Amino acid sequence: MNVDPLRRRLPAQAARWLVTGCAGFIGSHLVEALLRLDQTVVGLDNFVTGYPRNLDEIRDSVTPAQWQKFLFIEGDICRPDDCRAACREIDYVLHEAALGSVPRSLADPRTTNAANVDGFLNMLVAARDAGVKRFVYAASSSTYGDHPALPKVEENIGRPLSPYAVTKLVNELYADVFGRCYGLVSIGLRYFNVFGPRQDPEGAYAAVIPRWTRAMLLGEDVLINGDGETSRDFCFVANAVQANLLAATTENPEAPGQIYNVALDERTSLNALFGILRDALLEHRPGHRVAKPVHRDFRAGDVRHSQADISKAARLLGYAPTHRLADGIRVSMPWYLSRFSPAASADDLAETPS
Repeated sequence: MNVDPLRRRLPAQAARWLVTGCAGFIGSHLVEALLRLDQTVVGLDNFVTGYPRNLDEIRDSVTPAQWQKFLFIEGDICRPDDCRAACREIDYVLHEAALGSVPRSLADPRTTNAANVDGFLNMLVAARDAGVKRFVYAASSSTYGDHPALPKVEENIGRPLSPYAVTKLVNELYADVFGRCYGLVSIGLRYFNVFGPRQDPEGAYAAVIPRWTRAMLLGEDVLINGDGETSRDFCFVANAVQANLLAATTENPEAPGQIYNVALDERTSLNALFGILRDALLEHRPGHRVAKPVHRDFRAGDVRHSQADISKAARLLGYAPTHRLADGIRVSMPWYLSRFSPAASADDLAETPS
């Protein structure tokens, strides 16, 4: 994380933060980073896609004094009363709570809409009524839909290709309207394939990097959708954390009320990703047998290629990614080994995420 300006700024002006989805993948990393910067953090989660073990990891990674500054609320953004309680006396909201996954939304669009649209609106109303200083929310690269141009530029979007993408577009529209109608200051961050420790490898909607790493470790088939030349802009979670904290605290008057890509401005094919993961794993487990990948049909609702232009975030927020794809995988691998491997060793755990 690019913490130098944040380390200077945040401890000197300590604030009260709300992280929704705090027990989830990105949310838990946000809570950890804020506590390490001596901030007071309220976390809201219903444990539908988050896990208590992620909160346990945070507790073990910070000092007892820092952990005392964390208040957890078990609640649901689909309940307005929970949103109001969580926003009470909050300065900054980092809204991560949502139901992710394109396939999940295709299978159950109503539930995805309830969390991602109704829940988002509940949070906007609660933040407005509480008078929060800034509302930073997780947008999505899925908003670009069928727009063919690469790299993706914030102002140019196409038609959504899934119910999930529709919900994330609606989030952006609602945030813009709340800014113009009620003066609620917001910033949306369009994430591109964020990965790292604490990302769930299991279930039908698991992300590709933890799912494949787990399969490699357990000797299971690695399943690639299509021919493997589908490409993505993979972004390590520390980069996403940096973007959130910069968005919440930037003093640039041009920055609020905007949407920003959060990624690397790099494109990696699934076939190339397989090789990077295999090589990183073999650095820790020389001689470990990794089977050739198994190809299957393309997945409905997926775009063929994705790559972000991050110049806007760099210019207005000062965003500067600290980890490329291989760096993030190298940092993450000890965590993957400790969680997914049948026999993790002390050497596997020697390097911890940063």
